[in-house]
Amino acid sequence: MIALIDYKAGNLTSVRKALAAVGADVYTPERAEELGRARGIIVPGVGHFGSTRALDSSWIGAIEAHISGGRPLLGICLGMQWLYQSSEEAPDLPGLGYLAGACRRLRPPASDRDIKVPHVGWNSLEPQGVGSIVDGIEPHAQVYFTHSYVAPVTDDTVTSTEHGEVFASIVQRGKVAGVQFHPEKSSDVGLRILRNFLAMVS
Repeated sequence: MIALIDYKAGNLTSVRKALAAVGADVYTPERAEELGRARGIIVPGVGHFGSTRALDSSWIGAIEAHISGGRPLLGICLGMQWLYQSSEEAPDLPGLGYLAGACRRLRPPASDRDIKVPHVGWNSLEPQGVGSIVDGIEPHAQVYFTHSYVAPVTDDTVTSTEHGEVFASIVQRGKVAGVQFHPEKSSDVGLRILRNFLAMVS
């Protein structure tokens, strides 16, 4: 059973449909205590980092207990950024802190006016490290992005992407993974990412 967390940061309908397409059993917990029965957790999200304020201490405690128990978690877009210590989009608000580093706004070169922020559209995944979340994904595979803030490239980075600058597009540490793009909008590649996550749950 996969817990899809709804903290009012985007429409969960397309994520639910994609998960149904790969055969996942999904529920949306209303209270943090309901995470106890989840075999895996997905934290989706779009928009401002401040939206993660809704994930208060009770949710954080339940999520940390889930991770400590060796159960997998996937962060999508804003959900991936929340795995880090902070974001300059809401500097007063800490992230989960599971991954080291801070997210920041994309800063393409001022000389290149063709690079727009937000970064919206298809772009490629460039291999950077090793992680089960990318099993079966070909180098340079295309996925769909829509975001203005990015995570740094670190030892946890599995793939990177370039849009004016290079940023982490997929990360994984143990059974915790994150994707900056939207797998639910990324056709077969996105569905494979979700299947790989389900394989971590099994």
